[in-house]
Amino acid sequence: MMYGSGERFDYFTCADCGCLQIADIPRDLARHYPAQYYSLAPAGDRRMSWRRRYAARWEATRQGGLLGWLCAAVKPNLELRLLREIGLGPDDTILDVGCGRGDRVKMLAEAGFRRAEGIDAFLAGEVTLAGRIIARPGRIEEAAGPYRLVMFHHSLEHMPDQQAVLAHARRLIGDDGRILLRVPTCSSAAWREYRENWVQLDAPRHLYLHSRESLRLLAEQQGLRVERMDDDSGSFQFWGSEQYRRGIALTDPRGHGKAHRLFDKAEMKAFARRAEALNRKGEGDQVSMVLAPR
Repeated sequence: MMYGSGERFDYFTCADCGCLQIADIPRDLARHYPAQYYSLAPAGDRRMSWRRRYAARWEATRQGGLLGWLCAAVKPNLELRLLREIGLGPDDTILDVGCGRGDRVKMLAEAGFRRAEGIDAFLAGEVTLAGRIIARPGRIEEAAGPYRLVMFHHSLEHMPDQQAVLAHARRLIGDDGRILLRVPTCSSAAWREYRENWVQLDAPRHLYLHSRESLRLLAEQQGLRVERMDDDSGSFQFWGSEQYRRGIALTDPRGHGKAHRLFDKAEMKAFARRAEALNRKGEGDQVSMVLAPR
Protein backbone atom coordinates (compact mmCIF):
# COMPACT_ATOMS: atom_id res chain seq x y z
CA MET A 1 0.00 0.00 0.00
CA MET A 2 2.93 2.42 0.21
CA TYR A 3 3.22 2.40 -3.58
CA GLY A 4 -0.19 0.89 -4.33
CA SER A 5 1.08 -2.25 -6.08
CA GLY A 6 -1.79 -4.35 -4.72
CA GLU A 7 0.47 -7.32 -3.99
CA ARG A 8 -0.62 -9.72 -1.25
CA PHE A 9 1.63 -10.86 1.60
CA ASP A 10 0.53 -13.18 4.39
CA TYR A 11 1.43 -12.55 8.04
CA PHE A 12 0.89 -14.62 11.16
CA THR A 13 1.08 -14.04 14.91
CA CYS A 14 3.22 -16.17 17.22
CA ALA A 15 0.93 -17.90 19.73
CA ASP A 16 3.59 -17.69 22.46
CA CYS A 17 5.09 -14.20 22.29
CA GLY A 18 2.65 -12.33 20.04
CA CYS A 19 5.21 -11.29 17.40
CA LEU A 20 3.50 -10.46 14.10
CA GLN A 21 5.64 -11.65 11.19
CA ILE A 22 5.62 -12.28 7.47
CA ALA A 23 4.99 -15.89 6.47
CA ASP A 24 7.48 -15.93 3.58
CA ILE A 25 10.29 -13.40 3.20
CA PRO A 26 10.52 -12.26 -0.46
CA ARG A 27 13.68 -13.46 -2.18
CA ASP A 28 14.32 -10.09 -3.79
CA LEU A 29 13.73 -7.57 -1.01
CA ALA A 30 15.74 -4.93 -2.88
CA ARG A 31 12.96 -4.38 -5.42
CA HIS A 32 10.72 -3.17 -2.59
CA TYR A 33 13.21 -0.37 -1.85
CA PRO A 34 13.10 1.74 -5.02
CA ALA A 35 15.27 4.82 -5.53
CA GLN A 36 12.40 7.04 -4.33
CA TYR A 37 12.03 5.14 -1.03
CA TYR A 38 11.72 7.87 1.59
CA SER A 39 14.88 7.11 3.61
CA LEU A 40 17.12 6.55 0.57
CA ALA A 41 16.16 9.41 -1.75
CA PRO A 42 18.82 12.17 -1.92
CA ALA A 43 18.15 14.84 0.70
CA GLY A 44 20.37 17.63 -0.61
CA ASP A 45 22.67 19.80 1.51
CA ARG A 46 20.04 21.57 3.58
CA ARG A 47 21.08 21.96 7.23
CA MET A 48 19.04 22.52 10.36
CA SER A 49 17.90 26.05 11.04
CA TRP A 50 19.88 27.89 13.72
CA ARG A 51 16.93 27.51 16.10
CA ARG A 52 16.80 23.75 15.69
CA ARG A 53 20.59 23.57 15.90
CA TYR A 54 20.61 25.48 19.21
CA ALA A 55 17.76 23.30 20.47
CA ALA A 56 19.59 20.14 19.42
CA ARG A 57 22.82 21.13 21.16
CA TRP A 58 20.94 22.03 24.32
CA GLU A 59 19.08 18.71 24.37
CA ALA A 60 22.25 16.72 23.66
CA THR A 61 24.89 18.51 25.71
CA ARG A 62 23.20 21.33 27.67
CA GLN A 63 25.30 23.81 25.69
CA GLY A 64 23.96 27.09 24.35
CA GLY A 65 22.95 28.90 27.52
CA LEU A 66 19.60 30.66 27.81
CA LEU A 67 19.15 30.82 24.02
CA GLY A 68 19.63 27.06 23.74
CA TRP A 69 17.15 26.46 26.54
CA LEU A 70 14.57 28.72 24.91
CA CYS A 71 14.98 27.07 21.49
CA ALA A 72 14.64 23.62 23.06
CA ALA A 73 11.48 24.72 24.86
CA VAL A 74 9.96 25.73 21.51
CA LYS A 75 11.48 22.94 19.36
CA PRO A 76 12.21 20.01 21.70
CA ASN A 77 14.25 17.10 20.35
CA LEU A 78 13.31 14.06 22.41
CA GLU A 79 15.70 11.73 20.56
CA LEU A 80 18.72 13.80 21.53
CA ARG A 81 17.41 14.25 25.06
CA LEU A 82 17.26 10.47 25.39
CA LEU A 83 20.93 10.13 24.36
CA ARG A 84 21.95 12.60 27.07
CA GLU A 85 19.80 10.85 29.66
CA ILE A 86 21.49 7.50 28.99
CA GLY A 87 24.93 9.09 29.32
CA LEU A 88 26.06 9.74 25.72
CA GLY A 89 28.46 12.64 25.10
CA PRO A 90 29.94 14.41 22.03
CA ASP A 91 33.03 12.17 21.89
CA ASP A 92 31.21 8.85 22.19
CA THR A 93 31.16 6.48 19.22
CA ILE A 94 27.69 5.92 17.73
CA LEU A 95 26.62 3.58 14.93
CA ASP A 96 23.22 4.02 13.23
CA VAL A 97 22.32 0.71 11.55
CA GLY A 98 19.96 1.05 8.59
CA CYS A 99 20.60 4.78 8.46
CA GLY A 100 19.18 5.42 4.98
CA ARG A 101 20.75 8.54 3.48
CA GLY A 102 22.17 9.47 6.90
CA ASP A 103 19.70 12.15 8.04
CA ARG A 104 19.90 11.13 11.69
CA VAL A 105 23.72 10.96 11.66
CA LYS A 106 23.74 14.41 10.08
CA MET A 107 21.50 15.66 12.90
CA LEU A 108 23.85 14.15 15.48
CA ALA A 109 26.86 15.80 13.82
CA GLU A 110 25.14 19.19 13.83
CA ALA A 111 24.27 18.69 17.50
CA GLY A 112 27.94 18.17 18.34
CA PHE A 113 28.43 14.39 18.19
CA ARG A 114 31.77 14.11 16.41
CA ARG A 115 32.03 10.32 16.14
CA ALA A 116 28.63 9.27 14.85
CA GLU A 117 28.36 7.23 11.64
CA GLY A 118 25.79 5.16 9.80
CA ILE A 119 25.54 2.10 7.55
CA ASP A 120 22.75 0.89 5.30
CA ALA A 121 22.62 -2.21 3.10
CA PHE A 122 20.51 -0.41 0.48
CA LEU A 123 22.49 2.84 0.32
CA ALA A 124 23.87 3.48 -3.17
CA GLY A 125 27.04 5.30 -2.13
CA GLU A 126 28.83 7.22 0.62
CA VAL A 127 27.29 10.32 2.21
CA THR A 128 29.61 13.10 3.36
CA LEU A 129 29.23 16.14 5.59
CA ALA A 130 31.94 18.81 5.85
CA GLY A 131 34.41 16.44 4.20
CA ARG A 132 33.70 13.53 6.56
CA ILE A 133 31.96 10.28 5.57
CA ILE A 134 28.92 10.02 7.82
CA ALA A 135 27.07 7.15 6.09
CA ARG A 136 28.13 4.34 3.78
CA PRO A 137 26.78 1.12 2.27
CA GLY A 138 27.26 -1.79 4.65
CA ARG A 139 25.84 -4.34 7.06
CA ILE A 140 26.33 -4.67 10.79
CA GLU A 141 28.35 -7.86 10.27
CA GLU A 142 31.04 -5.70 8.64
CA ALA A 143 31.27 -3.16 11.49
CA ALA A 144 34.36 -3.33 13.72
CA GLY A 145 33.49 -1.19 16.74
CA PRO A 146 33.61 -0.77 19.61
CA TYR A 147 30.70 1.64 19.98
CA ARG A 148 29.13 3.27 23.00
CA LEU A 149 25.77 3.14 21.24
CA VAL A 150 24.37 1.07 18.38
CA MET A 151 21.03 2.39 17.11
CA PHE A 152 18.25 0.85 15.05
CA HIS A 153 15.77 3.61 14.17
CA HIS A 154 12.94 1.78 12.42
CA SER A 155 15.40 -0.57 10.73
CA LEU A 156 15.36 -3.78 12.81
CA GLU A 157 11.89 -4.68 11.54
CA HIS A 158 13.36 -4.80 8.01
CA MET A 159 16.05 -7.39 8.86
CA PRO A 160 15.51 -11.13 8.28
CA ASP A 161 17.88 -12.65 10.89
CA GLN A 162 17.12 -10.62 14.00
CA GLN A 163 18.95 -12.87 16.48
CA ALA A 164 22.16 -12.63 14.45
CA VAL A 165 21.82 -8.85 14.07
CA LEU A 166 21.36 -8.29 17.80
CA ALA A 167 24.21 -10.69 18.57
CA HIS A 168 26.53 -8.54 16.41
CA ALA A 169 25.26 -5.38 18.08
CA ARG A 170 25.85 -6.94 21.51
CA ARG A 171 29.50 -7.62 20.61
CA LEU A 172 29.98 -4.10 19.26
CA ILE A 173 28.93 -2.39 22.51
CA GLY A 174 31.17 -4.37 24.86
CA ASP A 175 30.30 -4.41 28.55
CA ASP A 176 29.19 -0.81 29.09
CA GLY A 177 27.55 0.30 25.82
CA ARG A 178 23.89 0.49 24.94
CA ILE A 179 21.58 -0.52 22.08
CA LEU A 180 18.68 1.74 21.10
CA LEU A 181 15.74 0.20 19.25
CA ARG A 182 12.88 2.22 17.79
CA VAL A 183 10.33 -0.07 16.19
CA PRO A 184 6.61 -0.34 15.44
CA THR A 185 4.81 -2.73 17.77
CA CYS A 186 1.73 -4.87 17.36
CA SER A 187 1.11 -4.46 21.11
CA SER A 188 -0.92 -1.41 20.20
CA ALA A 189 -4.42 -0.07 19.81
CA ALA A 190 -3.72 0.79 16.15
CA TRP A 191 -2.96 -2.82 15.20
CA ARG A 192 -6.05 -4.08 17.00
CA GLU A 193 -8.22 -1.47 15.28
CA TYR A 194 -6.86 -1.44 11.73
CA ARG A 195 -5.36 -4.93 11.20
CA GLU A 196 -4.35 -5.27 7.51
CA ASN A 197 -4.87 -1.52 7.03
CA TRP A 198 -2.46 -0.60 9.84
CA VAL A 199 -0.02 1.74 8.10
CA GLN A 200 2.98 0.47 10.08
CA LEU A 201 2.43 -3.07 8.84
CA ASP A 202 4.16 -1.83 5.66
CA ALA A 203 4.19 -5.17 3.85
CA PRO A 204 6.52 -6.64 2.77
CA ARG A 205 9.33 -4.40 4.07
CA HIS A 206 8.41 -4.94 7.73
CA LEU A 207 9.26 -8.58 8.29
CA TYR A 208 8.76 -8.62 12.08
CA LEU A 209 6.40 -6.38 14.01
CA HIS A 210 7.29 -7.22 17.56
CA SER A 211 5.10 -7.31 20.59
CA ARG A 212 6.59 -5.84 23.75
CA GLU A 213 7.01 -9.38 25.06
CA SER A 214 8.78 -10.65 21.94
CA LEU A 215 11.20 -7.70 22.10
CA ARG A 216 12.05 -8.58 25.69
CA LEU A 217 12.60 -12.24 24.78
CA LEU A 218 14.73 -11.31 21.77
CA ALA A 219 16.93 -9.12 23.99
CA GLU A 220 17.29 -11.81 26.66
CA GLN A 221 18.42 -14.36 24.05
CA GLN A 222 21.44 -12.13 23.34
CA GLY A 223 22.39 -11.37 26.94
CA LEU A 224 20.60 -8.01 27.06
CA ARG A 225 18.06 -6.46 29.41
CA VAL A 226 15.49 -3.75 28.84
CA GLU A 227 16.79 -0.67 30.65
CA ARG A 228 13.96 1.64 29.62
CA MET A 229 11.03 1.68 27.22
CA ASP A 230 9.02 4.67 26.01
CA ASP A 231 6.07 4.90 23.63
CA ASP A 232 6.75 7.50 20.95
CA SER A 233 3.96 6.99 18.41
CA GLY A 234 2.28 9.87 16.60
CA SER A 235 -0.72 10.79 14.49
CA PHE A 236 0.63 8.87 11.47
CA GLN A 237 -0.79 5.63 12.91
CA PHE A 238 -4.28 7.06 12.43
CA TRP A 239 -4.23 9.20 9.30
CA GLY A 240 -2.07 6.69 7.41
CA SER A 241 -4.30 3.78 8.41
CA GLU A 242 -7.49 5.70 7.64
CA GLN A 243 -6.05 6.49 4.20
CA TYR A 244 -5.37 2.79 3.60
CA ARG A 245 -8.93 1.95 4.68
CA ARG A 246 -10.06 4.16 1.80
CA GLY A 247 -7.83 2.24 -0.63
CA ILE A 248 -5.43 5.16 -1.16
CA ALA A 249 -1.71 4.39 -1.36
CA LEU A 250 0.65 6.38 0.84
CA THR A 251 2.33 7.93 -2.21
CA ASP A 252 -0.94 8.63 -4.05
CA PRO A 253 -1.39 12.38 -4.79
CA ARG A 254 -4.98 12.05 -3.53
CA GLY A 255 -3.66 11.13 -0.10
CA HIS A 256 -2.87 13.35 2.85
CA GLY A 257 0.11 15.63 2.25
CA LYS A 258 1.24 19.13 1.39
CA ALA A 259 -0.55 19.18 -1.97
CA HIS A 260 -3.82 17.63 -0.77
CA ARG A 261 -5.41 17.52 2.67
CA LEU A 262 -7.40 14.34 3.13
CA PHE A 263 -8.00 15.26 6.79
CA ASP A 264 -8.71 18.73 8.14
CA LYS A 265 -6.92 20.47 11.02
CA ALA A 266 -9.49 19.38 13.60
CA GLU A 267 -9.13 15.72 12.57
CA MET A 268 -5.33 15.92 12.66
CA LYS A 269 -5.39 17.48 16.13
CA ALA A 270 -7.71 14.71 17.31
CA PHE A 271 -5.32 12.09 15.90
CA ALA A 272 -2.40 13.74 17.73
CA ARG A 273 -4.28 13.91 21.03
CA ARG A 274 -5.27 10.27 20.76
CA ALA A 275 -1.66 9.28 20.02
CA GLU A 276 -0.44 11.13 23.13
CA ALA A 277 -3.08 9.44 25.27
CA LEU A 278 -2.12 5.98 23.97
CA ASN A 279 1.57 6.69 24.57
CA ARG A 280 0.82 7.51 28.21
CA LYS A 281 -1.14 4.24 28.57
CA GLY A 282 1.61 2.15 26.91
CA GLU A 283 -0.55 1.35 23.88
CA GLY A 284 1.13 3.42 21.17
CA ASP A 285 2.09 1.72 17.92
CA GLN A 286 5.83 2.33 18.21
CA VAL A 287 8.31 2.11 21.06
CA SER A 288 11.79 3.33 21.90
CA MET A 289 13.72 0.72 23.87
CA VAL A 290 17.19 0.98 25.46
CA LEU A 291 18.98 -2.33 25.92
CA ALA A 292 21.97 -2.85 28.25
CA PRO A 293 24.24 -5.85 28.84
CA ARG A 294 22.93 -8.19 31.54
